[in-house]
Amino acid sequence: MWVLIKRIILTNAIELELPSTIKIHLVVNVSRVHMYKDQVEGQKKKWSLPVIIKEEEEYKVEKILNKRKFRGKDRYLVQWKGYTAEEDTWELRENLGNARDLVERFKEEYGEKSR
Repeated sequence: MWVLIKRIILTNAIELELPSTIKIHLVVNVSRVHMYKDQVEGQKKKWSLPVIIKEEEEYKVEKILNKRKFRGKDRYLVQWKGYTAEEDTWELRENLGNARDLVERFKEEYGEKSR
């Protein structure tokens, strides 16, 4: 979906032109707006197939990117091996059983600084 800038209100505030179905405030800080950059052909990742572990399909975790609390439980932002950033997902810790080392490495590196 393309979003157009309707007008510049201040040096740090702009008004967006959005469809009426989107129920957000139309005036936002310019720091919240970013130009979309399509991935360069060489940087696109190829899809990887899931690994079968204990007769269940599992995808490999490449990296833990962030952590947050949601409804009292820790969730981790997971970058999946072989997938682009658009496919990153928030996962419960219990869903990351085969990536415990990556979760622990994330905790050591960032501690409680994550949001």
